[in-house]
Amino acid sequence: MNPGIWEFVKVHSNDLSVEGITPSEYLKFKETLYDENWAKDDNSLEVDFGALDLSTPHLTLPSSIGNGLQFVSKFMSSKLGGKPEISMKPLLDYLLSLNYRGEKLMVNDTIDTVNKLQTALLLAEVFVSGLPRYTPFPKFEQRFQEWGLEKGWGDTAERCKETLNCLSEVLQAPDPINMEKFFSRVPSIFNIVVFSIHGYFGQEKVLGLPDTGGQVVYILDQVRALEEELLQRIKHQGLSVTPKILVLTRLIPDAKGTKCNVELEPVENTKHSSILRVPFKTEDGKDLRQWVSRFDIYPYLERYAQDSCAKILDILEGKPDLIIGNYTDGNLVASLMSSKLGVTQGTIAHALEKTKYEDSDVKWRDLDQKYHFSCQFTADMIAMNTSDFIITSTYQEIAGSKEKPGQYEHHYAFTMPGLCRYATGINVFDPKFNIAAPGADQSIYFPFTQKQKRLTDLHPQIEELLYSKQDTNEHIGYLADRNKPIIFSMARLDKVKNITGLVEWYGQNKKLRDLVNLVVVAGLLDASQSKDREEIEEINKMHNLIDKYQLKGQIRWIKAQTDRVRNGELYRCIADTKGAFVQPALYEAFGLTVIEAMNCGLATFATNQGGPAEIIVDGVSGFHINPMNGREASNKIADFFQKCKEDPSYWNKVSTAGLQRIYECYTWKIYATKVLNMGSTYGFWKTLNKEERIAKQRYLQMFYNLQFRNLAKTVPRVYEHPPQAPASAGPSTMTVVRPKERKPRTRIQRIMTSLVGPKSSTSD
Repeated sequence: MNPGIWEFVKVHSNDLSVEGITPSEYLKFKETLYDENWAKDDNSLEVDFGALDLSTPHLTLPSSIGNGLQFVSKFMSSKLGGKPEISMKPLLDYLLSLNYRGEKLMVNDTIDTVNKLQTALLLAEVFVSGLPRYTPFPKFEQRFQEWGLEKGWGDTAERCKETLNCLSEVLQAPDPINMEKFFSRVPSIFNIVVFSIHGYFGQEKVLGLPDTGGQVVYILDQVRALEEELLQRIKHQGLSVTPKILVLTRLIPDAKGTKCNVELEPVENTKHSSILRVPFKTEDGKDLRQWVSRFDIYPYLERYAQDSCAKILDILEGKPDLIIGNYTDGNLVASLMSSKLGVTQGTIAHALEKTKYEDSDVKWRDLDQKYHFSCQFTADMIAMNTSDFIITSTYQEIAGSKEKPGQYEHHYAFTMPGLCRYATGINVFDPKFNIAAPGADQSIYFPFTQKQKRLTDLHPQIEELLYSKQDTNEHIGYLADRNKPIIFSMARLDKVKNITGLVEWYGQNKKLRDLVNLVVVAGLLDASQSKDREEIEEINKMHNLIDKYQLKGQIRWIKAQTDRVRNGELYRCIADTKGAFVQPALYEAFGLTVIEAMNCGLATFATNQGGPAEIIVDGVSGFHINPMNGREASNKIADFFQKCKEDPSYWNKVSTAGLQRIYECYTWKIYATKVLNMGSTYGFWKTLNKEERIAKQRYLQMFYNLQFRNLAKTVPRVYEHPPQAPASAGPSTMTVVRPKERKPRTRIQRIMTSLVGPKSSTSD
């Protein structure tokens, strides 16, 4: 089948005839393999979010998936078609609602009909057509006000004319091109809130700490790009408004030498963006001091949303215009806040854990004590369905390929036996899905060939980092033959990033070991220094692999590096050796390190599971590797270096093609333009479909209150023991208090049972 299209069938064994069945029927059959009583229970909780979207237009072609903004403009054009005085009334009402701190923008209340608006537009356009192109708006502002028009149309006569004409065209005969262009100019977004809650969110000394990696880099670069685009738009709109962007994260008093205990911190290289940190609260209202794993975070999120909301309203002196969530926790809090404040919401998954762990839905009971997937998958469903638009980095993230479902597509229909059956979770043909690929900071990640920009003062540090013979608390292993190229990888040290998998491939492939050295930057070196469950397992595994394959002399394991500037030069130093970057993840939603490495001119090998498969054109601008087949992957890398040994120009060819790919497709300017266009357009789309959204909002509120809240209570909270003596210099200890054993049924299920009566097949 094509991506996004599913057909469920039942094959009869006696005659091999095929019968179509519903997703719900398929899921019930699947459940019999894990919990037969639940599968047969007529009162099993079944959720169907799709049933509430029947009146919402959807895409139909797989090739259209991820182009939501373009198609929403088409849907709006269709919905606004007809007699302008009637059909365009929602657009007029929307324009009348535009303001900044009570000051009207674009139109004022004297324009109360569509006919008056059309007349005002015509008069104003004729007037500005007679002015010099660059006449500033204040020169004719008073004349505009006489026609009922306010500031916001443009900063010059020429720009005002373009915007006026664009809206006139929309009112006359709405078309998607003018619709999209007009909303890209509407002054509707000034203040943005971005949620990224888990881990250690900061600008220095955080990368490599538990739950802290590419998402932090992504958001900081995103915020810089959004602010730059906002400032440019506000200037072009002719407004003297100061935008604000707040990145909401958790304040961690036990900050481990980072600034994660600082409440308000300006974002570097911005003028109006800050990191706002709000603490988690214990049940008795005290600030929770220590880090909490992203898997254990759920009991704190509702209170966190309430506390954050109060802080945001105070700092912004009003509501934000756009809220963007990141990952499960940030997306859930963004959903709670957007619902409360009535603000347009975008979500970014970064990674959906359901796709990382095979059969983690049907086997959720086995994994729940460790990962709390019952909470996580429920939160993901709430956020996906609450959000006005969803930002993804690649097509594969949404709909995968013919061979493999996408990360979101995995959530179309699934079941968690004994908990909840999702007959429809999220539909990838929903026009809320949009692809907006990020870029890399090109002031940090630039080609190794740009010698005049190279950071040569860092070379002695990098020389020591790569080649010194002694083991230290920063690196272990050494490279006996410095003349070999280096294959290099840098990621968090967890199972999905598969750094230990790469080390094992290397250890098992004699040809590869003869051709190249291996350098990995990942995690901590000492398991006793980590509190992350997965990282501890991977640290121990790494040490075992180095010993098992006797890799010392061919491998350098460097602990996580937090200095992005030095990391950029490290990429380039690897490129100097004619080496390669290898990204071996079992699944990668996007792959910022792939973008960074290619920006620096490194030949790149990356997983074919997820976003890197779209970033790299296999065999041209880099190479795909299958992380499920280590032998094949390591042979592919070895063959590349053998070919480079025979033909040195081949390495340069691949390096140059990789750079060209980056310049054509991945810049933060393109990204920021798309995201702000989404915020503006979906803000109107939301009001245009207000009535259709009410039922779904109520459904989601009920599901949150009766399902998620109960599940969150089952997640153990972290409590600190007070220090025994004030003079004690040791770290505070903590205990995990586990709640009473969870009843198999949620509140929804118990209510249904009390109404209908228990069935003999019900599993208690």
